[in-house]
Amino acid sequence: MQFRRRPPDEPEINLIPFIDVLLVILIFLATTTSYSKFTQMQVSLPTANTEQLENKPQEITVMISADGQFRVAGQAVDGRNPDLLAQALAAAAQGKNQALVVLAADASVPHQLVMNALEAARQAGLPRLTFAAQKPAGL
Repeated sequence: MQFRRRPPDEPEINLIPFIDVLLVILIFLATTTSYSKFTQMQVSLPTANTEQLENKPQEITVMISADGQFRVAGQAVDGRNPDLLAQALAAAAQGKNQALVVLAADASVPHQLVMNALEAARQAGLPRLTFAAQKPAGL
């Protein structure tokens, strides 16, 4: 009796479950990643119970790092001189009617640097000002 040998089955790799798992991981990472607009400079914001604004006006962000560096709308500025800071604020506010100045100062910044930013906003003719803060842990 002669038995015919069947050719061996070639292994088949099914990629569809693998792709499904990768898509689930990608969706998970995309939904759990937090995006921050304050990544240009390391700033540890103070905590406060804050409310979200319903209508966001045009904003000019003034960031002050712990070591005293200033950024106005992402551009480095010498903030120890309120006149130079006021010029940078006025330049950033051009074309923005009723711009809101958002002051994002590190929690350990000396009070004088915050006062320089407030004085510069006054000199630039920007009366609308708010402070950036983060919610306390556990809220």
